[in-house]
Amino acid sequence: MPNLDITANHTQTNDNKTSNLDNILAPTDSFINRHIGPNRQEIDKMLKMLGFSTLEQLIDATVPQGIRLSKSLNLPEAQSEYGALAQLKSIASKNQIFRSYIGMGYHDCITPPVIQRNILENPGWYTAYTPYQAEIAQGRLEALLNYQTMIVELTGLEIANASLLDEGTAAAEAMSMSYGLCKNKKANAFFVDSHCHPQTIEVIRTRAYPLGIDLIIADHRFFDFDTEIFGALLQYPATDGTLYDYRTFIETAHNQGALVTVAADPLSLALLTPPGEFGADIAVGSTQRFGVPLGYGGPHAAYFATKEAYKRQIPGRIVGVSKDAQGNPALRLALQTREQHIRREKATSNICTAQVLLAVIAGMYGVYHGPEGIKNIAQKIHQLTVILAKGLQTLSYTINDEPFFDTVKVGVGDASVKAVIKAAAERKINLRLYGEGVLCISLDETTTVHDVVELWQIFAAKDELPFTIEDIAKQVNFDFPIFFKRTSDYLTDPVFNQYHSESELLRYLHQLESKDLALNTSMIPLGSCTMKLNAAAEMMPVTWPEFGKLHPFAPLSQTEGYQILFQQLEKWLGEITGFDGISLQPNAGSQGEYAGLQVIRQYHDSRGEINRNICLIPESAHGTNPASAVMCGMKVVAVKCDKQGNIDIADLEKKAEKHANNLGALMVTYPSTHGVFEEEIINICDIVHRHGGQVYMDGANMNAQVGICRPADFGADVCHLNLHKTFCIPHGGGGPGMGPIGVKSHLVPFLPTTNVEKYTDPDSNGKAETSIGAISAAPWGSASILVISWMYIAMMGEKGLTEATKVAILNANYMASRLGDYYPILFKGSSGCVAHECIIDLRPLKKQAGVEVDDIAKRLMDFGFHAPTVSWPVIGTMMVEPTESEDLAELDRFCDAMITIHQEAEAIANGTIDPENNPLKNAPHTAQAVICGDWERPYSREKAAYPAPWTKEHKFWPTVGRIDNAYGDRNLVCSCEGMEAYQDS
Repeated sequence: MPNLDITANHTQTNDNKTSNLDNILAPTDSFINRHIGPNRQEIDKMLKMLGFSTLEQLIDATVPQGIRLSKSLNLPEAQSEYGALAQLKSIASKNQIFRSYIGMGYHDCITPPVIQRNILENPGWYTAYTPYQAEIAQGRLEALLNYQTMIVELTGLEIANASLLDEGTAAAEAMSMSYGLCKNKKANAFFVDSHCHPQTIEVIRTRAYPLGIDLIIADHRFFDFDTEIFGALLQYPATDGTLYDYRTFIETAHNQGALVTVAADPLSLALLTPPGEFGADIAVGSTQRFGVPLGYGGPHAAYFATKEAYKRQIPGRIVGVSKDAQGNPALRLALQTREQHIRREKATSNICTAQVLLAVIAGMYGVYHGPEGIKNIAQKIHQLTVILAKGLQTLSYTINDEPFFDTVKVGVGDASVKAVIKAAAERKINLRLYGEGVLCISLDETTTVHDVVELWQIFAAKDELPFTIEDIAKQVNFDFPIFFKRTSDYLTDPVFNQYHSESELLRYLHQLESKDLALNTSMIPLGSCTMKLNAAAEMMPVTWPEFGKLHPFAPLSQTEGYQILFQQLEKWLGEITGFDGISLQPNAGSQGEYAGLQVIRQYHDSRGEINRNICLIPESAHGTNPASAVMCGMKVVAVKCDKQGNIDIADLEKKAEKHANNLGALMVTYPSTHGVFEEEIINICDIVHRHGGQVYMDGANMNAQVGICRPADFGADVCHLNLHKTFCIPHGGGGPGMGPIGVKSHLVPFLPTTNVEKYTDPDSNGKAETSIGAISAAPWGSASILVISWMYIAMMGEKGLTEATKVAILNANYMASRLGDYYPILFKGSSGCVAHECIIDLRPLKKQAGVEVDDIAKRLMDFGFHAPTVSWPVIGTMMVEPTESEDLAELDRFCDAMITIHQEAEAIANGTIDPENNPLKNAPHTAQAVICGDWERPYSREKAAYPAPWTKEHKFWPTVGRIDNAYGDRNLVCSCEGMEAYQDS
């Protein structure tokens, strides 16, 4: 196998010997063979079964020659785990950790160590998949139900989702929802109070433009409603800290038929009247300060709460209560089809990524502290802020008279601003520049009495103060005006009142974790989702303080390490894809889709071709594709696929020619959604270009391309990259994700951007804005998890990355071959090979034995496996993707499970087993169902619980039986209290 050239047990030289010098130079902790599952002998065995002598022969048969790379990628040599960590530590050391009192929705906080160690750093939580197979996801579903309950009770509204991406995009989703719900179709304007966080305003500006929504950005106190609006956004407290009474504004807006969204700091709501109690229709915000590190902007879980009446319009996922086959309460994602965007081009949102891991952390922060603990934290912050303000006033600085929670607006004067900022910087402190001669100071959970004294010393320009903190504390009143003072209870459910010691919470977290199947249990072979190894060495730097404690709007001079990391990662991703420019800002695949299409639209607009708004999308595309196009103001035209699952070239030609004058883009996934390398991809791109369009490539399947071909080389103009798929950022139970985009040179001027320094540097002049604007609230999206992909590429190098792609394709073809004798493989390339995934057809079993896809998915749980992607892109099928991380033994276990299931289906077909009372229809089998009570089924308890030898060695037990999703949707219950009410009934 001379074509294999990787280290350790994958290494082979011409004479099959390695010199002593090579042995000495080779690292003892090479990462490549730790990431790639099959060893040398397993690779040979799989190739032999497939009829190939080398991996290169398999790739030649699978990937069209016309798109193959002619040279190796120009990437650094692979580093060992120790070496990569040492280099990244050196880079991280260039970041300067200042105490940032900048605020703007981002605050330093304390992550309780029990939560950091047992959730954030625990693969049982961070390697899980989105809980679509709810029976094996009850732990994180319960954690998300806690989160939803916390948000509902803090905001005073009736229903909340399981998180969104960040506060800015959550506010934009609220705008879209208000637009869709408004009954006054003449109203085309959305009011945004000028006191909202500036980054939120920028995201809303970006989202409003393609939809033709008019934005009115003004002071709510002086808006006279002379323009009809469909909705409004208010900040509570305002970005400068001021608390405004919004009741009159909201009443007037409601009289005009508009919906009002309030962006509220959830910690402040422990003390302040919640939005739902003063008339808000929607509340949004960030739960970052509930124990989630700053991380230079993310990932952080946004919340979204609204009224019960709007439950079917709320974006994102909702965890709801239903019942299982035995009548026991069970959790699942409610209204799933809306979240998965079956409505496609009729969708109003393309949200398909939440921030589950971060929402779990925030919810558990609420569980750990409870209502009294949360209130104490909020009170301490508020009291220190009041004391700070009084001391500054005593030092003759101007403090506004309006009430505030944690942020003080200080009139300094133009001449003194630079001096104060400089003095603060000398003490490693960041303050926020807010207008001419005005600074804002936001305190947080980590602020101490000593910090307040130091702030006084900075403003006094000396260490000796004319007063003590005790003197000031005697002069202040900590009470809020009566309207702002919260009187209602919150966090009353038992879950928020019983886990306040570390031992109690530790056991609760372990109990929930044990209910979930994650990658630390078995492979998760989901097609298109690439659930590969998330190595410990990649994850470790995420919680380093050099990456975790930086504010996203800190001066660039303090973030040199991050800038180096960004530049290197952009360069590497550009080399891997062939693109000239990379934007790291989109913080989800859905946001990458949106950003890519926005760049294309902006490009056409710059050329005076604003009419180019037709987006061609193959019928097989993921539902987010048409949803993203519609959000960008484009019109979707579907393109047919042929019987082999490829784009129908004749139909593409016809549609491209018909819409030539208005053709904006084609959205294409490569390899195709059907799991094959379409041989006509160059021709497909040429057709679109000839008719004036641009080619957007969905990068969901990039794991089959790295090191073998590059999208920019064969015709794509834009591509988004799911770093949580190909580049090892873990799915975290349904988020976080990252979706940066790459573009060719002519599109670089239109990439997302933001001006970071204008909030902290008085000399910043801003930047020329030719771009589409801000896509996410933070300048580099979820910056702190970019270190994961940096580590992956650094440790794999060019040879390792290329080998990973080849082995991913090998593993998929091996599984297709083994399963092909039992299940038809729906699509193959002209050589009979699949790409890195394959679609197995289960429809014959339905015809022969009445076995549904769900029966097989649930039965796999009894074998200890998560089902592959079900009924997508073809109803009645499963899409299987093994990735390169799984070794031959694990591949064979899964294949053996599927073969055994096929035999069980055959037994139904030939009448050996009852067609309704059988292991498939009754799956999954819980321990309670198997052990307790009489066993009145025509198969043994052993057959139910231990269907394969390995299950006797290690058994994963689903904790609930099959869930009745329809019942849960008819009886929607989305909070802890509702679950108890259902349990009682």
